Parts: sequence; C-alpha cells; structure tokens
Amino acid sequence: MPNHRIIAIANQKGGVGKTTTAINLGAALAQAGHETILIDLDPQGNASTGLGIDADMRQQTVYDLLLGEGSLDDVAQKTNIDDLYIVPATSDLASADVELSNAANRTKLLRNKLVETGSEKIILIDCPPALGLLTINAMVAATGVLVPLQAEFYALEGLSQLLTSIRHVRQTANPELRVNGVLLTMSDYRNNLSQQVEADARATLGELIYTTVIPRNVRVSEAPSHAQPVLIYDPNSKGSLAYRQFAEEFVNRLNLAPEAA
Repeated sequence: MPNHRIIAIANQKGGVGKTTTAINLGAALAQAGHETILIDLDPQGNASTGLGIDADMRQQTVYDLLLGEGSLDDVAQKTNIDDLYIVPATSDLASADVELSNAANRTKLLRNKLVETGSEKIILIDCPPALGLLTINAMVAATGVLVPLQAEFYALEGLSQLLTSIRHVRQTANPELRVNGVLLTMSDYRNNLSQQVEADARATLGELIYTTVIPRNVRVSEAPSHAQPVLIYDPNSKGSLAYRQFAEEFVNRLNLAPEAA
C-alpha cells in the first residue's frame, strides 16, 4: 500500500454526523495544507452535494471507480477548496451491493484501485449507514476507521457490532486496519444527558475517544443547504473551531492509532 492515510468514516447508525464530519474534516485538512481526497461511498451522495458538486457535475463517480475502468485519479475532481478533491456518488451506487456480490474479489475492489495511486495523500471514505459490502470495501481498503458517535442516550448501542466487524475485517482481509478513534458529535453541554453520554463513552472506550467534542451548532446544520462545509460557511462559528481543533488532533493521531479495536 502506498504511503496514504486511508480512513473510513463509519457508523451503521444514521444521523450521527458522519457525512458532516467527512466534509468538514476534509476541508480542515485541506486548509492546513494536506492534500485530501474524499470518497463519497454513500448512495445518497450527501458529501458530494455538501461540497457543491451538483448532479450534472458527476460525470465520473465512485461507481466507475468500483465497478468500471476508472482509476482514483480519473474520477477524483476538484472542489472549491484548494487541496480538497472528491469522488462523487450518485443513486447508481444503490445497486452496487447487489453487483458487488457477484464480483470476484468483491471485498477488495476499492483497495485494488487505491493501491494504484502513487502519491502521498490523506483519503477519507464517507461510508453508508450500513455494514454492507460498500462499508466492508472501505474497511478492507483503509488503514483506520473513524467512528462519529452522537452524544445521545442510545449512542453506545450498536457500537459493539461495528467494532466486531472491524475485528473480523482485520482478521480475514486487512491486518493493518485499526480504529483511528471515536469522535463525539452533536453534544450540548447545557444538557445533562450529553455530559453523561460523554462520561460513559470515555469510561468505556478510554483513549479511543477524541479529546475534541463537536458541539450541536446551528451553523453546522445550516451549512449543507448552502453546499458548503461550515468552515467556509461560517469560519468563526463554534462548529468550525471544533472541526479545526479536531483536524489537528486527527493528524497527530494518524501514527498513533490504538492497536486494539
């Protein structure tokens, strides 16, 4: 594998800030001078929309990367942010799980395409909210998994299933795979429940939990409707400041991912 940092951003539970994290982490890394490619592996294509890639701009997509002849360099396109590229998704990807099930090496298609890319980059993969073949492809290709975890009552439910899947992939297909970390999102410190969830998560998962916590912030919620990361939409908002702080912590942790999932 080339000297990439390939991070799958995954949680089988929807609505936890996964795509918001993918977009804003990618933007923060790019603004800090790290060439970054965001692969939109979710058939909803929200990461593509959130970075201003309209439907008529998605001529080459992640579908072509997985099931066609396209290379990563062929299908990645520039965004409006310097050093940030995206491989967009369309609804065509919704049928990919079925098509992948009939393909040879069906869990390694994405990995094989990323191996072909020679230069050093950070690659982020925005996974769908499910543990199907698309997410498994991301985990087999990745060096780490970043797990956004919403600060709510049921936050830790289902996490054990995700960690079990990560261990299975490591044992069967990708021994390099590690949990990069767990990022608490949508936290409201005025709410005792958010504080309790954070305390429980840190007690259970220890150093896997990032120090940075992403607050519930109206500007973060508004930014996608303007097809921008919050870092561009409102650079001085609490959400933007938190994602910049998280990006610094993320970069520092890339070489320090815990050994155990």
